[in-house]
Amino acid sequence: MRNQRKRLRGAWLLLCLGLVTSGALAAEPLAQFPVSVLRIQTRQGAEWFNVWIADNSARQEQGLMFQKWLPADWGMLFPESSPRVKSMWMKNTLIPLDMLFIDAHGRIVHIQENAQPESLEIISFPQPVSAVLELGGGICAHTGIRVGDQVRHSIFGTPPGAPAVAN
Repeated sequence: MRNQRKRLRGAWLLLCLGLVTSGALAAEPLAQFPVSVLRIQTRQGAEWFNVWIADNSARQEQGLMFQKWLPADWGMLFPESSPRVKSMWMKNTLIPLDMLFIDAHGRIVHIQENAQPESLEIISFPQPVSAVLELGGGICAHTGIRVGDQVRHSIFGTPPGAPAVAN
């Protein structure tokens, strides 16, 4: 009886340790990304987001894959060193996303709303862009973010606090 309790306690401890470790590992990939703040100037006002920066090929490949949720005020920014036609997909992405394609001046030129999780469909815009911003699915509709709105971030040469330009 005593040995059985010891074994049960040991098994319980291992189970708890495993749950804690797996939770830490699940959050770890995003902890390796640089973090920044950006502002989107909409017709209704400013929307602020914390963003992970996918600033190299390994981080761009990882993206938001395997994330089970995304806070409403967070996103991921995929900058390019020079404008190009950018293609994305949702393989291994478990949550719907709004994808904002942004030109070199920080202007949103295309939005793919509520991209379907785990889809192999290629999502693209035929004109060169300087970045893609991924936000949680439905955020654009909820906040009024539209094509033509201005993104303020240092990769576009405009810090988040810079004055808004009339749309």
